[in-house]
Amino acid sequence: MSKMPSKENPQAHGKAAAGGRPPMQRFKPGTIKRLFTYMAGYRIQLILVFVCILISAAAGAASSLFLQTLIDKYIIPLLGQASPFFTGLFKAILLMGSIYIIGVLSTLFYNRMMVIIEQGTLKRIRDEMFTHMQSLPIRYFDTHTHGDIMSRYTNDTDTLRQAISQSLPQMFASLVSVAAAFFSMLYLSVGLTAFVAVFAVILLKVIKALVGRSGAFFMKQQQSLGDVNGYIEEMINGQKVVKVFCHEEKTEEDFDKKNEDLCYCATEANKYGNITMPVVGNMGYILYVLLAVIGGAAGIAGIPNLSLTGVQALTIGTIVSFLTLSRSFINPIGQISMQFNMVIMALAGASRIFDLMDEESEQDDGYVTLVNAKIENGEIKECRERTDTWAWKHPHSDGAVTYTPLQGDIRFNDVDFGYDENNVVLHNITLYAEPGQKVAFVGATGAGKTTITNLINRFYDIADGKIRYDGININKIRKADLRRSLGIVLQDVNLFTGTVMDNIRYGKLDATDEECIAAAKLSNADGFIRMLPQGYHTVLEGDGSGLSQGQRQLISIARAAVADPPVMILDEATSSIDTRTEAIVQKGMDALMKGRTVFVIAHRLSTVQNSDVIMVLEHGRIIERGSHEQLISEKGKYYQLYTGAFELE
Repeated sequence: MSKMPSKENPQAHGKAAAGGRPPMQRFKPGTIKRLFTYMAGYRIQLILVFVCILISAAAGAASSLFLQTLIDKYIIPLLGQASPFFTGLFKAILLMGSIYIIGVLSTLFYNRMMVIIEQGTLKRIRDEMFTHMQSLPIRYFDTHTHGDIMSRYTNDTDTLRQAISQSLPQMFASLVSVAAAFFSMLYLSVGLTAFVAVFAVILLKVIKALVGRSGAFFMKQQQSLGDVNGYIEEMINGQKVVKVFCHEEKTEEDFDKKNEDLCYCATEANKYGNITMPVVGNMGYILYVLLAVIGGAAGIAGIPNLSLTGVQALTIGTIVSFLTLSRSFINPIGQISMQFNMVIMALAGASRIFDLMDEESEQDDGYVTLVNAKIENGEIKECRERTDTWAWKHPHSDGAVTYTPLQGDIRFNDVDFGYDENNVVLHNITLYAEPGQKVAFVGATGAGKTTITNLINRFYDIADGKIRYDGININKIRKADLRRSLGIVLQDVNLFTGTVMDNIRYGKLDATDEECIAAAKLSNADGFIRMLPQGYHTVLEGDGSGLSQGQRQLISIARAAVADPPVMILDEATSSIDTRTEAIVQKGMDALMKGRTVFVIAHRLSTVQNSDVIMVLEHGRIIERGSHEQLISEKGKYYQLYTGAFELE
């Protein structure tokens, strides 16, 4: 196959700038708004959460304010009395306890509600992300590492989970608490509140410096994590190759570099993020001490206290209540700064998720569809039930519909193609495959054999020329219907977790057990399947790793056989099967190919000798074509390959 596009390196988007610090990363504009649209389905729950947060914040402020009343009106008057009467004090404590309970229950309720909102939102995002991923063209998966794509489903969605269920509600609750504490302090003392406001400005400047440095690293951390996951996924899939070529040390070296980059970003991000709360906490203690000294001195000196209720003396209850409120004012600011980093990281993850969801879907302008048909009185008629006859349904602009029988006639006319504009890999390809013909492609690796079959599937669209299928321009056929008419057996076999029967039925989801077994017999897979522990009901895991490569290939051939398509593409289908087994399988393959148009790609020339047409490709051009006998008689490149004078690379 011609050279495919290289995998995208996520790390290439964030090389370290001078001093080892990565460039500032920005999440996509509109990410926050877009995230909230996914939460819009929980409007009622969000309103309840909003109300509960307000109640919780109000309960916290009220309990702090109540300390003034408790001390000044209930505790101090009891001091020095010979027979104190505690009924009023008990009632006040009971009222204060009730306020605390209301606050605790409100906090418990909105936290439980946020879990429901969080999981529902993530489910919707994952559903849409996976659905959209199915619509992406093959080109996207050829240019992005699988591990990086997986990281969007795992790490990035996990950061969103933490943000939705913890960070966002805590930030909002903290903002409300700060506002409630500020106005409560104003109610108690305007002068002391002004001092706290000046101190808060200094505190915010310190927080801004810390959060500003950590924000860029949290963004880069998500990208580096995707890069590391992509590399790990590649190494797991290629572990046998790594060991065979004793590549362990080089692999470890490459991984260490990627892991070092992740470690650096995570360390820098959390270094500044983790010291934020201790800095805020210690500055809060400094404020606490300063307020105690200033408030105590003002109270002893008898300085009048200006509050929202007027000018009064600064009492002990007022000072104690104000000190408590100052903690309720400073601590939430620290919480906001801590959660802000988590929100930044979540928005970075959301940006990566939305990047995937914003990728352009595979374009399909086709309108010709594949339908079941039957022939009555010489006319083709569409029918609902499955028959052995297929037809192309071609609607016209005037409302008329014509039907063309599916025969498997495929023709290339002067086709040029390149995976990118600067690298054309197919040049002026002209070929035809008549119904029932077996067409073989032979050539060295990179000659363009598999690329031709990718164009038949429309995994990629051609740059110039035309491809016609039963006389219809292939671009006019809807891709899903086009691919339904093709059966493909690839060199790289993909089996899925499930029973052997399920994997065979993948070719035709409504196939009966009998049809699956018949397909297995046709491909000569029935024998080894029945020797498995549970036969056709044996569960395969890990891409069928418990089976030999040849057995896995036989199942994939059976999967194509049960689909019973009119056109077959065999891309090195027997390359993983030993010569003896190949002879057995070839009989099944011949039965499978009977009456169908077949495209065969093979390095073993013995498997293509009985082809109707053999095409020899070199550097994206067809240099020879003809039957086996014709090409041997011409004594060209095919003759050299067949006689061993020249070997395929």
